[in-house]
Amino acid sequence: MKILLIGHGRMGRLIEQHAGDHGCTIAGIVELGEKTIGATDFDVAIDFSTADAVLENVTAVTATKRNIVIGTTGWQAHEAAVKAVATASGIGVLASANFSLGLNAFLRVVEIASQQFAAHADYGAWIHETHHIKKLDAPSGTAKLLQSSMTAAGFPRAIDVSSTRAGAIPGTHTVGFDGPADTITLTHTVRDRAVFAHGALEAAKWLNGRSGWFSMQDVLARD
Repeated sequence: MKILLIGHGRMGRLIEQHAGDHGCTIAGIVELGEKTIGATDFDVAIDFSTADAVLENVTAVTATKRNIVIGTTGWQAHEAAVKAVATASGIGVLASANFSLGLNAFLRVVEIASQQFAAHADYGAWIHETHHIKKLDAPSGTAKLLQSSMTAAGFPRAIDVSSTRAGAIPGTHTVGFDGPADTITLTHTVRDRAVFAHGALEAAKWLNGRSGWFSMQDVLARD
């Protein structure tokens, strides 16, 4: 399968490095600010660019009638417009704040825990995430995803979210529940950033030939 890579930063280079492991080839690379999306023959685009570029990138991909995986974070202010463009064109879009298969399984565990603690008013909840010093957004997109998923699962109380930026930490997310006499913590820790590239490539393979709006939970379901 031929991949168009939009953005060639740290994540883009990892996807380029590991594409062959998933039976994919890189058909082209679009650097930030370039306008060459429509000039490349590809099956699925993977976007790890910048938040402000996502709407423009998706619009350009819809003109080719190809699908796109969005791995860029912090673009939710444009989400309604992106969804409108994608829906009107009939393409497939898979957007995720985190492509780790382990993290997305972890998300399900957190949802179950949230359901269990929802009815116990004396239990509070928090999320703490830690990333490398160069990560721009705080809290992370994954922390926001965890928070919204916990609320959607029925946890009715405020969920405190905090962040740490230090060193070269790939990414750690801890969800905690605290009651009068005990504390429960659930933690997902990334040891190698390549896990995100592998997940994005698997997402692209899964998305090929589909139409609609999807997440990594759909990939995990393997329907």
